[in-house]
Amino acid sequence: MEREELAGWLRLALTPGVGNTAGRKLLAAFGLPSQVFTQSREALLQVVADAQAHALQQVPDGFETQLRQTLDWLQGTDADGAVRRIVTLGDAGYPASLLETADPPLMLYLLGAPAFDLTQLGRSIAMVGSRNPTAQGEETARAFARAFGEAGITVISGLALGIDGAAHTGALEAGGPADRLATVAVVGTGLDRVYPVRHRDLAHRIAAHGLIVSEYPLGTPPLNQNFPKRNRIIAGLARGTLVVEAALRSGSLITARLAAEQGREVFAIPGSIHSPQSRGAHALIRQGAKLVESVGDVLEELRFDAPVAAAQPEQAEPASADDSGLLADLGFDPVSLDSLCARTGWSAAQLQARLLELELEGHVARLPGGLFQRVARG
Repeated sequence: MEREELAGWLRLALTPGVGNTAGRKLLAAFGLPSQVFTQSREALLQVVADAQAHALQQVPDGFETQLRQTLDWLQGTDADGAVRRIVTLGDAGYPASLLETADPPLMLYLLGAPAFDLTQLGRSIAMVGSRNPTAQGEETARAFARAFGEAGITVISGLALGIDGAAHTGALEAGGPADRLATVAVVGTGLDRVYPVRHRDLAHRIAAHGLIVSEYPLGTPPLNQNFPKRNRIIAGLARGTLVVEAALRSGSLITARLAAEQGREVFAIPGSIHSPQSRGAHALIRQGAKLVESVGDVLEELRFDAPVAAAQPEQAEPASADDSGLLADLGFDPVSLDSLCARTGWSAAQLQARLLELELEGHVARLPGGLFQRVARG
């Protein structure tokens, strides 16, 4: 993108009080951003409010610095070979799926694999969920994402802790051809920052084999209001949205609502009736979301063909036949040690010793409050 073209788009995006909606009206009325800024105040007032017209006739504070930083970023390189790009609303490379939504961003900052193409997301699924999932929920997300990847489907999420991170990780584990985006992370900061910091390594892996997307200018910190707003992009890029675990009040349900409003399919994986992290998914199912027990349920609904092996995440067998009775008594709901003693007839000391072994082997997770939960591993 040439400097003057970038300057026009960046100035429009950074003009205080304008935003995406007014920006699109201005583009529809006058053409490219460079033409917007040549209009008289009277012409601008035919399209936008008085305060917006006034702001458009001023150069935003810090604009030249932001423009220089953006140009430097575009010309920079990453050690993992990731490519830096910006696509605008007028770019042929802008994703058509976002153009179909109510609030497409004026600009998208992109960092990703050299062969990425945002217009090729016909086979994609958004996966969202709790930042504090159960061990079972996190493993389920990872297994489903890996199976989606093996079926050639791009997994889209938000790089948050918990279910988002598990979804990105599972999709990367699936591998696949270099010309396919394994996973897309839509973030709520500028692309010169990684949030949460704990996902720095994961972000580098996504940039090498997938794509990181933001509508926010470089230097934008992790502001609370930006994360719910970016959820519309997660939902808008994907053919459907799958909620793995979510509380009744969560960003995941915002994403699901936005997906439904955009005419996309919404899916939910049910969980334990005793788990607060399952209540959001159960509420979605009551509201008409498709109940999902396997990857095949999603593929069938979206009419995606897939290898048979990818239709259901594999479940690992118990470590030994001797454990099958104990694992059966555990079930898949969180359970206390006292309840297990009553179910099995084992002493507390016997159970604690065996549960520790199963925990180390990855078959059981220890939860807050002295609870234990069986883990179905993919």
